[in-house]
Amino acid sequence: MSDSRKPSRISFKPVVRVPVSTPEGDSPNVKKELWQEILNWAKTIVFVLLFATVVNNFVIVNATVPSPSMEDTIRTGDRLVAFRLSYLFNDPQRYDIVVFNRPETRRLYVKRVLGLPGESLIILDGHVYINGSNISQRYDFVKGSIQGNFGVINEVTGALEPYIIPEGHFFVLGDYRVNSGDSRYWDEAYIPRGQILGRAVFRYFPGFANLSNR
Repeated sequence: MSDSRKPSRISFKPVVRVPVSTPEGDSPNVKKELWQEILNWAKTIVFVLLFATVVNNFVIVNATVPSPSMEDTIRTGDRLVAFRLSYLFNDPQRYDIVVFNRPETRRLYVKRVLGLPGESLIILDGHVYINGSNISQRYDFVKGSIQGNFGVINEVTGALEPYIIPEGHFFVLGDYRVNSGDSRYWDEAYIPRGQILGRAVFRYFPGFANLSNR
């Protein structure tokens, strides 16, 4: 007798393996991108710092006005920019507003140039005489009254004689003459060319003001 039973079929379902993304699996790429981002930011910060250093040391002077000696042109606390390259090929000119340092005080000063190298200068009743003449002097920027006699006392005669400005030096005054410590009072009356850092070109706080034509 024949066996009529058919062999049973066993079906197998294919197992599909789906790759699972894990933080550990992505970690190398994520870290690489993060470090690249940090590196890019670091490069930008270093560039900005280097650029600011170069600009501040070789192009401009960022100064805060320390006293009222230049009122009303600029006031105490005003912030201004002086251009270092103004005197790269030229010397300071009369009436320029300059920023300079004095090593003995280790601070910045802002004053106006009145006397140039080689000139004689004397102040009589507040009026400035250059090489014996007062004809072309400006006073439109001077605040308040002008007064006083300033020069060099002759030790023999006691007479007041003109300052003789040495070559390479400048005589400076504040616009607020009655409230300014300047070449009239300093033991070293004249400012060496090498101590002048730049010409004041504009005030940026509070508000903008062009100083190059003052």
